[in-house]
Amino acid sequence: MDVNQSNRNVPLLSRLVLFCSLGSFIAVTLLAVGCKTTPLTERKQLLIVSEAEENKMGLTAYQQVLEEEPITKNETAAEIVKRVGQRIAAVADRPDFEWEFNVIESPTQNAFCLPGGKVAVYTGILPVCQNEAGLAVVMSHEIGHAIARHGGERMSHQMVESGGKMALAKLTQNKSEKTQQIFQTVYGVGAQYGAILPYSRKHELEADHIGVLLMAKAGYDPSEAPEFWERFASAKDGQTPMEFLSTHPSDATRSAALRELLPTAMKNYEAAPEKLGSGQSLEGVVKPGV
Repeated sequence: MDVNQSNRNVPLLSRLVLFCSLGSFIAVTLLAVGCKTTPLTERKQLLIVSEAEENKMGLTAYQQVLEEEPITKNETAAEIVKRVGQRIAAVADRPDFEWEFNVIESPTQNAFCLPGGKVAVYTGILPVCQNEAGLAVVMSHEIGHAIARHGGERMSHQMVESGGKMALAKLTQNKSEKTQQIFQTVYGVGAQYGAILPYSRKHELEADHIGVLLMAKAGYDPSEAPEFWERFASAKDGQTPMEFLSTHPSDATRSAALRELLPTAMKNYEAAPEKLGSGQSLEGVVKPGV
């Protein structure tokens, strides 16, 4: 190899190493710069998007979903979801939210809570819940996302990542097109796996953390939380991606983390004005697979 050519490559290799670690740098920066803190976990977070704007977008998205998805005619399921939701909302300390609870008729095993307190539960997940406490696990998790403003935080992260791409393009504008593509690819991989996906997994675990404390405050037995995720894991069809490549932590990780939180959650449960235990059974409310 030409020694001179090798020396000329050193700055380029150094820059590649720099940008390989840029994703991790972004993650650290997001942690350090945050000017808000999440409820119950008190984690610092970066929030560029205003909460009013978040809530406005949440309402628009919610209305669109309800226009496109069939609302259930199962009055029993709707009543149970509303009752559990209202109990959790009562301890969520967000009186400014305009809470709304709906049940979507679909075999999809899913639920969500959009900014502003707009909650929807799909009938497909009710058999996995088995009882009100299992349903409280799901709903308190989704409500945890909303009150922790994870949606606004994710948008803020994406804005920072986009700014980084623009800065990188400026730095490499005098390089060849091939070199620019290499830099952008390395940066993109670093940001995705060094910051964006880990933050998504962190959000999921944080929503679990907030959720188990909320359901306990609402009077539901928090020991149902790890058991729900174990049931959910066995109910899944097909393979799941490796945790490193997934936006969600593995069900085993979630269950283990929740078991560690049980002593704290049980204190909330013992202090609850009304202890509901597992609550009403959901057996027969919705047939599995419906």
